[in-house]
Amino acid sequence: MARECALCGLVFERAQGYFVGAIYINYAVSSVIAVGGFFVLWAWFDLPSRWQFAIWVPFLIVFPLWFFRYSRSFWLAIEYLVNPEP
Repeated sequence: MARECALCGLVFERAQGYFVGAIYINYAVSSVIAVGGFFVLWAWFDLPSRWQFAIWVPFLIVFPLWFFRYSRSFWLAIEYLVNPEP
């Protein structure tokens, strides 16, 4: 990831460990989708647990890797909204 924006000069990582919040966002979104999806598939389609695990374990491996860049962007947007850099 670039250190700062090429257009406006906004520094993306303000301190070491700055994107730990993005990890929390990534974990929360992944967990909510997986747990909610588990119960939706269980209630509507009555899928057995082994089929559910066959669906959700690969999802929980692949989705957080794909979603991490978006969680970093979301974390940066929240931080910029709450604490704008001059």
